[in-house]
Amino acid sequence: MLERIIEAVLAGKHPEGIIRQYLAYLRVEKGLRPLTCEAYRRDLSLFAEYLEGTHALPVTAGQAQVAGFLEHLQKHGVQSRSVARKLSCLRGFYKWLLLDKRIGHDPTVNLESPSSWKVLPKALAQSEVESMMEQAGMAANHPQADAVALRDRAIVEMLYAGGIRVSELTGLGVEDLSLAEGRMLVRGKGDKERIVPLGRVALEALQAYLAFGRPALATRAGESRLFLSVRGAGLTRQWVWRLVKHLDTRASPHVLRHSCATHMVENGADLRTVQTLLGHADISTTQVYTHLALGRLKAVHRAHHPRATRMGAK
Repeated sequence: MLERIIEAVLAGKHPEGIIRQYLAYLRVEKGLRPLTCEAYRRDLSLFAEYLEGTHALPVTAGQAQVAGFLEHLQKHGVQSRSVARKLSCLRGFYKWLLLDKRIGHDPTVNLESPSSWKVLPKALAQSEVESMMEQAGMAANHPQADAVALRDRAIVEMLYAGGIRVSELTGLGVEDLSLAEGRMLVRGKGDKERIVPLGRVALEALQAYLAFGRPALATRAGESRLFLSVRGAGLTRQWVWRLVKHLDTRASPHVLRHSCATHMVENGADLRTVQTLLGHADISTTQVYTHLALGRLKAVHRAHHPRATRMGAK
């Protein structure tokens, strides 16, 4: 093992150098955002630090070391979702090393994700979302409603109607809207673009904001972002987070995103449609909602199949 480490270091495969090269690949080739790359850097550096204690390097690590790292995290109280995210990071890292012919085998290929990774994300009940929308709507519909109230209603309606990420919302420009077609162009992870439809209520909120709210906020020449602060600058993710929390302390932009997906599946949407709406690159990410789809399938089966009534039922 020591000989392999020495050879790896001499071949320029020191962890810091390899991690820097991978992050450059993520930025340039994959178009990932700085915050995402920084999260990957932290995860990979933590992994490399763990490997030092096992006398291994990322390029020499085997399945036993990767599995040991995941167990180490769980033993030290790291939540299963975070462990799963780190495993996802390592999968991408080793896939890159393998494609670049720097390693001959991917040590993550047969590792299973923590079972709780598939637990359904938190979502609000439909009545709870309706209560939030009513609060924002009352302020916006007031005879003396100001630009901020119109903006805030449009924000929460779009987060729920489109299931978009908060970073996608704050990155929207006026030119990304196609109100006549009832849709918007969203740039997601890796700057991948997708078309997201908007329902009637969200469209009405947007039209009111664009007509009477945004013009009053647009005090900076050349600012094209859709949602503006009272100073005329684009809103930050943190500001939107605080807005949603103000309406319901249990909510967040991400909770509204999951609520959108959950309520769609509960009302009969198929997982492929939800995957497209949310911008998930892999259907496996959307499959956390599978049990909802199965629940509805069972209910429909019981209601409509002539031999589906449970034993003992009259």
